[in-house]
Amino acid sequence: MIKYKSYTVRLGITLLFSAIGAVSHAKDNLATAMVESSKIPSIRYLSAQIEAVRQATVASQVRGRILEILADIDDYVNKGDVLIRFRDRQQRAAVKSAKAQFEEAQSDYDRVKEIYAKRLVAKSVLDKAEAKLKSARALLEQANESLENTVVHAPYSGIVVKRHVEVGELANVGQKLMTGLSLEILRASVQLPQSIIHKVRKYKQAWVYLGENRKKRVKATSISISPYADPLSHSFTARLHLPTGNHKVYPGMYTQVALTVGEETALLIPEQAVAYRGEVTAVYLKNKQGMINFQQIRLGRQHSEGKIEVLAGLSEGDRIILNPTKAVRIIQQQNAQGENK
Repeated sequence: MIKYKSYTVRLGITLLFSAIGAVSHAKDNLATAMVESSKIPSIRYLSAQIEAVRQATVASQVRGRILEILADIDDYVNKGDVLIRFRDRQQRAAVKSAKAQFEEAQSDYDRVKEIYAKRLVAKSVLDKAEAKLKSARALLEQANESLENTVVHAPYSGIVVKRHVEVGELANVGQKLMTGLSLEILRASVQLPQSIIHKVRKYKQAWVYLGENRKKRVKATSISISPYADPLSHSFTARLHLPTGNHKVYPGMYTQVALTVGEETALLIPEQAVAYRGEVTAVYLKNKQGMINFQQIRLGRQHSEGKIEVLAGLSEGDRIILNPTKAVRIIQQQNAQGENK
């Protein structure tokens, strides 16, 4: 019995030291990052309104009767969507005739070219056949283009704001068909207080918040600022131009913009290191002894390159664990180790 107990004690000690070694090894493999202060832009938030940069009117390129109108006022259309169809019987007939002339000219040219290769006709005869072929090709291209123009497509994604024609109407070349606002080229218009106008001009950096609940933001490609202030509000109109594309926002919508008005110092950490436990936001710290602690923090704004600002809970020089899930497993091992002791 004594030997059995002795063996049991030795086995327990062996397992305990094996567990400690495993914990230590796991700690060594934990990826960490040092909390450091960084220079970040000082931001001023203002309300703004989305505007369309351009408004265009689509005009008829053929003379014909309107067969279908597939979009109406306030409809949203994607680039390339069909707006209007014209009756195309005459254009199809012209294409058929032009195609027959082209095939005939091509056949004549091939025949003359073969004869000319045998030195049986003059070069002028070949040149005449080639000129006839080029003329027939041009007529065919023109007929095809005329047929294509009987179907009017949206030149860009946007909203129809006015319809100038009705079904059954005979439209002439150049007649207005529809007017729309582009949704691919937009800007945000904002009123800048005179207290920040010089700072905005200096840094020329701004972001526009878009998307559902304005969770997404994009950087303005350029900023245009009025050279004079409104005499009543003493504010300057600034237009923040968005990158080209469909951002799922529409002219007239209100949004928020962020403008750089200076620089400030802040603590930034990688977003991947943040752990969310119910209503608690925290990180896992690794101290000099290798122990891991759960530290509650308060976050600020998100920044580029996957960084997020920490307002409270951390100090410069703290070392945080980048993988919160792995940190939880290590803490469980630490707790188990303490119970074994």
